[in-house]
Formats: sequence, structure tokens, C-alpha cells
Amino acid sequence: MPMPASRDVSALTKPQVFEKWSADAAGLRPNALEQGDNVITMFDVVGEDFWSGGGITAKKVASQLRAIGDRPVTCQINSPGGDMFEGIAIYNVLREHPQPITVQVMGMAASAASIIAMAGDNIEIGAASFIMIHNCWVLAMGNRHDMRETAEFLEPFDQAMVDVYAQRSGSDAKKIAKWMDDETFMSGSMAIERGFADALLDADAVKVDEKAKAQDREVNDLRALELELVSAGHTRTDARARINKIKGTPGAAVDDATPGAGEHLTDLLGLAAFLKS
Repeated sequence: MPMPASRDVSALTKPQVFEKWSADAAGLRPNALEQGDNVITMFDVVGEDFWSGGGITAKKVASQLRAIGDRPVTCQINSPGGDMFEGIAIYNVLREHPQPITVQVMGMAASAASIIAMAGDNIEIGAASFIMIHNCWVLAMGNRHDMRETAEFLEPFDQAMVDVYAQRSGSDAKKIAKWMDDETFMSGSMAIERGFADALLDADAVKVDEKAKAQDREVNDLRALELELVSAGHTRTDARARINKIKGTPGAAVDDATPGAGEHLTDLLGLAAFLKS
């Protein structure tokens, strides 16, 4: 597959979406909903996550489906998205399952996670939950020819998302493309009205885990700083190495009880603010 400019392109979620997920939806955990061994929880970013060691991947989902076997499956989603290409792969893995798929949007299904949600034969969403759709978003560098090549490269991926949304929702493709251009957040009732969901979840279906919410916010700060450094011209590997050096805990999770780890978060946020100025 041809790639523009550096030939190293990843479709990502914008930092602002991570911030909204952290503020409004992170830390959501199932409460009243019945659990079982046929439930797949997707409460993470889409794709392997360097900073937490987690992430929702097609490989993991395929493994869970094999363990569930030839039975109906419920997928519970609270995700800001991440790698669009991985999201498409997960969507296809779920669509290949021989039994019905029920998707429950517990907090947010944004960006790549909204693609995954469309795999549901039945899609349920909380009244205060959101489905967000937007165009494929990347970090790219180069001259005007490189930028034009990047734009042309991304067009078929945006069209692929339009096709997925239109097929599942029944909404007009041109309207969907406009919603993607506008980066649209759909509440539960709006998602149902536009065909992106079928019914509301029970009001007591979820609760907020404050500890998990705080941890998610800290990891989101690191993700945002990584993107700022990459935007400033650093490679992803170099950006992660620099952040780990400042953090003082190379390769460790954010909440590790390592002396000095928490003290450096303020330094990291200050650096992010400096890069934005």
C-alpha cells in the first residue's frame, strides 16, 4: 500500500477527544448489567497502547471470540478510539462471528471505537453516552506536495468509514460525510434517531470508578504530550524516550509506586503547554 511522505502513517484519535473521554466518560465500569463469559469489555484505546500496556486489538478480540465459541456475544464499549486501521480490523472480526453481536455503548464510542460499535446486530447506548464520528486524522510533515499526497491517500479511508456508517444506520451517505467533516458527537437519543444505535441502556447500567478515572486522565496526559512532540518533529520512539526520561520511570506504568514518578507529571504538563504556545 503506497504511503505519502515518510511512508509511515497512522490514523489516530485527536488529543481533544482523549481529553473529553477522560473528563466525561473515563472510569466507567459495568454495574447493573448481567455479566457472563460471553461478554467482551472494551474500556481502553483502540490498538496497542504504549503507555498503559493495554489496548483493544483485533488479535485479542479474535482470541476472546474463539474462547466464547458459537454463542451470542455482548461487547461493552467505553473508548476514545485510537488506531483506525485496527478499528476496521476489529469490526471485521466481529462481523465474521456466526452468532448475534450486541454492542452496549457504556460511555463513549469515539473515532475508531465508533467503527467497532457498528459491528453490532443490536446497538444499545446510555442516554448520556456518546458516539463520535470524524474523518481519518493523522500527523504528517512535508511540503505542499507531501500534504496533497497525504490528503489523497486518506480519501478512500474516509469513504470506507462512510460506507460502514451508512450500511448500519441507513442514513444518507452525504449527510454522514458532512457529520464526519464536522466531527460530530451524538448523544444516546441522537444516535438512535440517526440509526447509529437501536435502544437506550437502563439508567443504572453503569457506575464511575473514580480511581480508574484518575489513572485514565494521567495516561491521557502522556498520550497528549507524545502527540505534541511528534507534531514538533520528533519520531514516536524519540518522543516516548524523552517522556520516560522526564517521568523518571522508563517503561513503567503511570501509577507505579516509584519514587519521583508522580512529581514529574507537572513537569510533563508544563512541557506540553510550552509546545502548544
